[in-house]
Amino acid sequence: MTSVTASKGIRAAGRGGRAREITARCGLATRGVLYVLIGTLALRVAVGDPGAQEADRQGALQELAGTPFGVVLIWAVGLGFVCMMLWRLSEALTGAAGPDGGKATKRLAAAGRTVFYATVAYSVLTFAAGGGGSSGDEQSRDVTAKALDLPAGQFLVGAVGIGIAVAGVVIGVQAARRTFRKHLSMGRVPQHWRKGVEFLGVAGGLARGAVFAAAGAFVLYAAVRYDPAQSKGIDDTLRSFTGTAAGPWLLVAVALGLALFGVFSWALARWREV
Repeated sequence: MTSVTASKGIRAAGRGGRAREITARCGLATRGVLYVLIGTLALRVAVGDPGAQEADRQGALQELAGTPFGVVLIWAVGLGFVCMMLWRLSEALTGAAGPDGGKATKRLAAAGRTVFYATVAYSVLTFAAGGGGSSGDEQSRDVTAKALDLPAGQFLVGAVGIGIAVAGVVIGVQAARRTFRKHLSMGRVPQHWRKGVEFLGVAGGLARGAVFAAAGAFVLYAAVRYDPAQSKGIDDTLRSFTGTAAGPWLLVAVALGLALFGVFSWALARWREV
C-alpha cells in the first residue's frame, strides 16, 4: 500500500514538474517575442522612421495587430504571459530550481515577479479583447499622479522610483557578471553556442538594466518635483536617450540590446533549468 502511494506521489510530482517546465518555456519564449518587437520599434524611432509605433508593450501589440492573424497572435502572447505568471507563482510557492531556490529571498522575488507578470498578462489580454487602452507613457503618468495624491504619496512614489532604479542596476550588474550561466543547462552544447548565448545575456541584460534604471530615475524625479508629468513610460524613457551626448546612437545601442535580450529569452526557453 505504501509503495502504491509513493508511486502515485512520484507520478504526480513528475506531472507537476512537466507542467512547470512547459509554462516556464512558453513564458520565456513569449517574453522574447515582446522584447524583439520593442527593440525593433526603438531602432525605428532612433533612425527617425515616422511610421514607427511607440516603443513599448502597447506599441508592440499594435504592431502585431497589423499582421495576418494579428488577433490570434495577441491572444497567444497574453496566454504566454499567463504561463510566465504561473511559473513564477510556482517558484514563490515551492522554490526555484537550484540548491538555493528555496531561500526566502528567492521566493519573495518570485512573488514580486508573479505580480508583475500578472499585470502584464492582464494588460495584453485586455488589449486582445478589444480594450485598447492608453499608451504606456500615459499610464505611467496617471499612476504616478494617483499615487502622489495618497497620504505620504511623494515618499511612496520616490521609494518606487528608487526600487525600479536599483532593480535596473542589479539587472545590469548581474548581466555583466554573467550570473545567468548558473541557470543554464548547456553542458553538451558546443562552445561557440555557449559563447553566443553569453553575449546575448550580457548585451541584452545591460540594455534592459539601463532602461529600468532610467525609468526609475524619472519616477524619482517626478516624486521630488511633485510633478507626475516627469514620470516616463518605456517609450519616453527610450526616447530620452537621444537627448544625451551620444544622441540617437545611444538609443540605437539600447534598442539593439533589447532585441538581443529577446533572442536571449528564446535561448533561455531552450536551455534554462526550471
